[in-house]
Amino acid sequence: MKYMMIMRSTDAGVEAYKDVPFEEVINRMGAYNESMINAGVLLAGEGLAEVTEDNNFVVDFSQEPPLVTDGPYGETHELFNGFWIIQASSKEEAAEWAGRCPLGPGSKLEVRRVTDASDFEDFSNNEYIQKEEGWREQEEKLRAENP
Repeated sequence: MKYMMIMRSTDAGVEAYKDVPFEEVINRMGAYNESMINAGVLLAGEGLAEVTEDNNFVVDFSQEPPLVTDGPYGETHELFNGFWIIQASSKEEAAEWAGRCPLGPGSKLEVRRVTDASDFEDFSNNEYIQKEEGWREQEEKLRAENP
């Protein structure tokens, strides 16, 4: 099963983070990522830019056409700062990996199972459900060709 681990912080967590040397943060996260790579569970993961960066935006679908703005982004605890996607044999294994993450007080990981084809068995005749398997195969082939 795939799980997405979503990193969230409170205002207190953000303030506490400022007291930790950035190189220490990099080293702790790097060692954590490396342990997941070495165990063969890490499929993807990225950190996200601060919401104050100019390249960020929000698309609001409450009107037609959707409205693109530079915010608002919500309260700190509603935002997420990064994510990992892992392959785990069970919910318990995913929880074990999440518990090893080097986050401090004021931080949380929201862990959610990533859906797969078995979640859509009732729609197996749907054109896009059928196409998705082919898309995934193409994606894997491209990754293999361009490491």
